[in-house]
Amino acid sequence: MKSEKRGKLRMEKWKLIEEFLIRFIKEEITKTGIKKGICGLSGGIDSAVVAVLAKKALGDNFKAFLLPSQFSSTSSIEDAKALCQKFDIDYEIISIAPLLESYKIDDKVRLGNFSARMRMAILYDKSAELGAIVIGTSNKSELMLGYGTLFGDLASALNPIGDLYKTEIFEFAKFLGVNDSIINKPPSADLWEGQSDEKELGYSYAEIDPVLEDFVDNRATKEELLKKYDKALVEFVLKKVYQNQFKRKLPIIAKIKPRTIGHDFLYERDIRL
Repeated sequence: MKSEKRGKLRMEKWKLIEEFLIRFIKEEITKTGIKKGICGLSGGIDSAVVAVLAKKALGDNFKAFLLPSQFSSTSSIEDAKALCQKFDIDYEIISIAPLLESYKIDDKVRLGNFSARMRMAILYDKSAELGAIVIGTSNKSELMLGYGTLFGDLASALNPIGDLYKTEIFEFAKFLGVNDSIINKPPSADLWEGQSDEKELGYSYAEIDPVLEDFVDNRATKEELLKKYDKALVEFVLKKVYQNQFKRKLPIIAKIKPRTIGHDFLYERDIRL
């Protein structure tokens, strides 16, 4: 009985979050005077969740873009297409392979960052063409760890899942009915063949997320964290959080005038004249 009650409470929780995020997407886009939204759909779980929410919020005013390179796995494209078919999402496929071929990079990390930025450049160009807002797909774990590319996958006008940890995204995806083939695959940005998020990080999200949640949401000190978690894991997480703070902020502007953007010019984005 207890397990049934917990299951019911989880369902109610995700239903409330779904309703809130659908309203968030719709309101944040329409208040700008724009009606349309777009996002990149990689075949991974984060963009799948965002695409499903955006479709529910915007209907036919939402479009997904599949932006594979010559290094993308075939399964990623097929999974993304299957999701679009299941949820009746309009999509377009644009290969970034010619862009990567024209600018040769031998280093895998640089290649991954360049790929992410080329994808976002295309998304912002499409947003101008369609009169649409770019919707972000980075989860809270990635944002706190800085596990993303500045002006690449971290760029967006609004982000509906940025306050949900990666482990929560898996549960939310199941609730939303995201395809099992997407939910069951290992997390990967698919930036090069065989790339794995958790192998790159050195820890699984199941290990990282409890530390992040305690540190960020519960405001635990380092000393408190060390009593609960492995020392190497705690030091890894805290180093990443502090080291990558610059990715979570606007460019720092030198303060010269009485009211400086980012310092004290802090009007809400929906201010009315």
